[in-house]
Amino acid sequence: MSKVQEILQSIKPEVDFEQSKDFVEDGLLDSLELISLIEELETTFDVEIDPLDILPENFSTIHRIEEMVVRCGGTIQ
Repeated sequence: MSKVQEILQSIKPEVDFEQSKDFVEDGLLDSLELISLIEELETTFDVEIDPLDILPENFSTIHRIEEMVVRCGGTIQ
């Protein structure tokens, strides 16, 4: 399990994120959960997510979230 997936599961343990093709479109993350996710990503990966990167397409899948973290200077292991 990737670190991003672990963070998502800690925020919303009842959801199987692997079954979704788009977390935002499928309504898996509301605005407050998205804020929690951003805070966890910034802390875990020691990055600062630019407000301009807070777009639905950057939070649609685990892969897209990981790509954004890398663009912000983080390292995905």
